[in-house]
Order: sequence, then structure tokens, then C-alpha cells
Amino acid sequence: MTQADPIALARELLRCPSVTPAEGGALAFIERVLKDAGFEVHRVTFEEAGTDPVENLYARIGTAAPHLMFAGHTDVVPPGDEMAWAQPPFSGAIKDGMLWGRGAVDMKGGIACALAAVLDHLAARGGKPKGSISFLITGDEESIAVNGTIKLLKWAADKGEKFDHCILAEPSNVSNLGDTIKIGRRGSLNGTLVVSGKHQRCSSTTVLRIYFDATDVYTSRTCSHLRFCV
Repeated sequence: MTQADPIALARELLRCPSVTPAEGGALAFIERVLKDAGFEVHRVTFEEAGTDPVENLYARIGTAAPHLMFAGHTDVVPPGDEMAWAQPPFSGAIKDGMLWGRGAVDMKGGIACALAAVLDHLAARGGKPKGSISFLITGDEESIAVNGTIKLLKWAADKGEKFDHCILAEPSNVSNLGDTIKIGRRGSLNGTLVVSGKHQRCSSTTVLRIYFDATDVYTSRTCSHLRFCV
């Protein structure tokens, strides 16, 4: 059996300049791969006042339970100064054993791995899954995220789609590849920190990030977006 190549799939996705809200060819590539594998594919565009229209994708193969859904997003944040990159951000280049490109980690690499795993599963089963498999992929996660997953889930529910399990291939490794599996996200809390004291000149940057558990703060680390003059 010929196995699907997740690196080749990732490189194709990385070559798509899918900076939110642009589709950039990423969903079109996924659509072609899944249609060739026997999926029924839907491209759905959502918009609302004051926002750009954003394309999304839903694909399914099989009609029985259990229904496993792979979720994710193909949009990426802007690359900034492309000349500052060691490799072009939309090249999908491989150098020194590393895959380069905007979205390689978050999260075109994860989507490529999900695609490869599903293609291998289908190939091993004569093109038919055990139960049903679907992909729910948005193009609106990195920006204001109002025309993406939530609306796509409602669209799917209105069509009678029901899911038993979901795998989200967002990057979550702590030290080594695959060392962490998470069951959800705690969300985030934004606030304003006021520091009282005498004014002094800023000669260095001190950084603070607070992580919240369900009821209290449990750790702090350095980051780069808060500056304190001491």
C-alpha cells in the first residue's frame, strides 16, 4: 500500500498565501485531495456587516456512526517583512531537515498529518471508513474569527450533522512531538495592569504573562508585549 506523504501535503498548503481573510488556494487544495478520496465536499462562505466574507470547508465520507471529525483552520497571520525570513514564508522550503513556511506549525502541518492519516485509513479499508470521517476547516481563525468555526458548526447542525468525536490538530507539544493531548482550551483573559511608583527611564524590558486556571493564577512566564520601567 502506498502511504500518503504528510510532508508533501504540508508543502502544498504552505505555498498557499492564505492570510485571513484570503483563501489563498488552501481550501481548494484540500477540496481536491478529499474529493479524489471519495468525500462529499462543501465550500461555505460566511459574512456579516463590517467583516470580510470568509470561505470555509466541510467534507464527509461515510454515513454511519461513529463519526470522527477533524477540525482546523488554513488561515495564517501576516508574514511581516518577507525579506527578514530565512526562507520565503510561502515557499514550503525544506532546509537543514526543517520545513519552513507561515503556518507550518499553526496549523497547516497538523491538517496535512490529518489528511495523510485519513488517506492511509481509507486505502487500508478499500476506500470506506469505519463509520464516518469529516473535515471541518475554517479560513477565519487568526483574525476576528466571526465567520468561521461557530457558523460552520451551526451550518452543519442545520443539515443534521452529528459528531461523536473531534480531533483538533493545533500545536500543543511541550517538549517533544506528540507529548501532549489536550481535551479543550481554557480561553483567555485580558486586563489592564497599573503599576504605581516613581517615573524612571526605560533601559530594559521586563515581561509578564499570567496563566489562569479555573479559579486562580498558577504560573507566570516572560513574554514580549508588556513593558515596565523600573
